[in-house]
Amino acid sequence: MGDNGGLTRRILLCGAGVGAPLGLWSWDAAVAAPTPVKRRKPAPLARQPGAKPRNIVVILTDDHRYDALGFLKPQTFLETPNLDRLAAEGVHFKNGMVTTALCSPSRASIFTGLYAHQHRVVDNNHAIDPALTFFPEHLQRAGYETAFIGKWHMGPEGDDPQPGFDHWVSFKGQGTYLPSPSGLNVDGRRVPQAGYITDELTDYALRWLERRKGDKPFMLFLSHKAVHSDFIPADRHRGRYAGAPFRYPATMAPATPDQVRPSWVQDQRNSWHGVDYPYHSRIDIADYYRRYAETLLAVDESAGRLMDHLQTRGVLESTLILYLGDNGFAFGEHGLIDKRTAYEESIRIPMLARCPELFGDAPRVVDQVVANIDMAPTLLSAAGLVPPKGLSGRDAIPLAQGKAVPWRDALLYEYYWERNFPQTPTVHAVRGDRYKYIRYHGVWDADELYDLTVDPLEARNLIFSPGHEAVARQLNTRLFDMLAETGGTNMPLARDAGFRGWRRRRDGPPQGVFPDMLLDPR
Repeated sequence: MGDNGGLTRRILLCGAGVGAPLGLWSWDAAVAAPTPVKRRKPAPLARQPGAKPRNIVVILTDDHRYDALGFLKPQTFLETPNLDRLAAEGVHFKNGMVTTALCSPSRASIFTGLYAHQHRVVDNNHAIDPALTFFPEHLQRAGYETAFIGKWHMGPEGDDPQPGFDHWVSFKGQGTYLPSPSGLNVDGRRVPQAGYITDELTDYALRWLERRKGDKPFMLFLSHKAVHSDFIPADRHRGRYAGAPFRYPATMAPATPDQVRPSWVQDQRNSWHGVDYPYHSRIDIADYYRRYAETLLAVDESAGRLMDHLQTRGVLESTLILYLGDNGFAFGEHGLIDKRTAYEESIRIPMLARCPELFGDAPRVVDQVVANIDMAPTLLSAAGLVPPKGLSGRDAIPLAQGKAVPWRDALLYEYYWERNFPQTPTVHAVRGDRYKYIRYHGVWDADELYDLTVDPLEARNLIFSPGHEAVARQLNTRLFDMLAETGGTNMPLARDAGFRGWRRRRDGPPQGVFPDMLLDPR
């Protein structure tokens, strides 16, 4: 239930059984509503024979793009020594991805193992359904102690404790890097935010770990605000990269005709999410990235503090540490900033896992596409549980152990047009090991096809390229097959809500060129 411009709305998510498509109903408070679904504890999950329930620490960051890791050297100055250690002593899922590159939908997919069209949290403004089950609820039922600390950001701006957690620390909406009057919600009690948010959330996480008693396994979910814009580094890191040389992305320049960049992408340059009018300002992308890298430093230190604590307690080697982002972030690629699109910078995330007792000591790189929908079943499996049927994600632990197991050869991506950010259309895509096919809905424009093996920067759209017609047709068919298999052929329609970033610069670049291949040659 949420307040929306004075109109109270309610939602209900129902399904026809395990694995069946889910449906969403939304209605005004004044209108007779269906009988609400009472929240029930999930049924106990079966245990894996002989499996040891692992302690689990999940570190989730916001807008952390896949290559913003020191060991990948995206820029010469970027440093993440503690995250580098996670990769060097654990598993790097080099093709970690999200199925929707937007905060709330991605987070809902992490907690449920479902696509956005299944859990129906399709934007940042609408309530999450109380009938959904989050994976921590299963952990609680299996005897785990659980804590959530940080940014929840699913649905309305509330910060109330959510099901599945014994301990809760959060804040409203995006929160603030620096202390603000809103403060924090600690187990339902309002308390001031005393300091820099990344440090303070880490302090809360460590206090919870230190005060635990007994021998129950635990799951800590530390959800950082960082590195969400507008980037504010900790004082100790401010200016650390000032003047550092920055490599601008090759695809930031205006497109040439042979690149066949959709006109909506060209238009978006002069928008809230474009390099020529970013957030309706004139910030320089290089300075913006430097602040991003400085803000990330406190997150890296947070990971180091947690590992040090686990080492002191003697449980580091047996604890599964999972680090991931909720979506990627563009810094000028294709002339864009932010996320939402199906381009690599938007959908790919850092994904690292460390647990020597489970994965061994040697570093391992997993090439297969592992996604946010895989996190719930993977963490349930790490707890020694058999994931429930009906999830769209899969258990990635065998991949992390280096086993040859059947895996997906393509991932479905979806993003639904938001009226408050109208510059990006509805997007559906299939991302395979070689080709990516992107289909746009509701715009008169070109779709996109990329051969990632020869064009990893997605610089040349092959959708009209002779010899690629069959590939485009096959991937279009595959896209709709995947949607049909998961109940995604009916698109949600959400009531207008939220900020509207819809202006253009009067003196900005001209509108994009309509694709020449769609012009009548006569």
